Amino acid sequence: MSIGLTSAGILNLWEATSATTAPRRALALMAAARPGAAIEELAALPLGESHQQILELRRNLFGNTFEAVSSCPQCGEELEVDFEVGLLLRRPGEPPVPAEIEVEVGELRLRARPLTTADLLTAEGLGDAEAAARLLLERSILEARRGAAAARLGDLDEDEVAVLAETLAAADPRAEIVFALACDACGHEFRQPLEPASFLSAELEIHARRLLHQVHILARAYGWREADVLALSPQRRRTYLELLES
Repeated sequence: MSIGLTSAGILNLWEATSATTAPRRALALMAAARPGAAIEELAALPLGESHQQILELRRNLFGNTFEAVSSCPQCGEELEVDFEVGLLLRRPGEPPVPAEIEVEVGELRLRARPLTTADLLTAEGLGDAEAAARLLLERSILEARRGAAAARLGDLDEDEVAVLAETLAAADPRAEIVFALACDACGHEFRQPLEPASFLSAELEIHARRLLHQVHILARAYGWREADVLALSPQRRRTYLELLES
């Protein structure tokens, strides 16, 4: 059970993260990780820092070990994936994500910044992956010049856009978490992305439904309110459920 949240808190957080978009789930989870922080402040954090806070919250709630299942895209075989949350967190002495980066390609000079959850919120309604990616790159550019003339994203060629994207990824390496996996059945090697907010939201769904099932059984048996059941410790709830089954 949660170290950082009560049973009622788990249910509240589950409600806040269900039936919504990935950026909004991330914001709700960051708000739980940093109570009292302004939403605007959280939305302005680099994506890698956002992931760090969500992973820390996950470790506080459910422990350091992730257990997940992935499917091989080649043969469909299910793979069990176990890993430690701590391995995904920033190491001591690791430099922070820079507020700005500079890119030089020939005569092109760019100043840009790492992407944030606020950027994802702006792009979430587009419904077109290519248009969303373009909008995100446009938002990342603070200044662009080719020689003495100002430039826009539309003025950049494919190689220059690629360099910008690669430089942004290098500046915030924890913005995208990807596992290299190999299928035991067919030997196919593939890469599996992990989106911390979506993963933690799925875990909250499982725990919330388990809690509500316990509430349902105990409330029906003893006439207790939901708040009464949730106020019990997990051990007492288990004991009452065992008594009902005996």
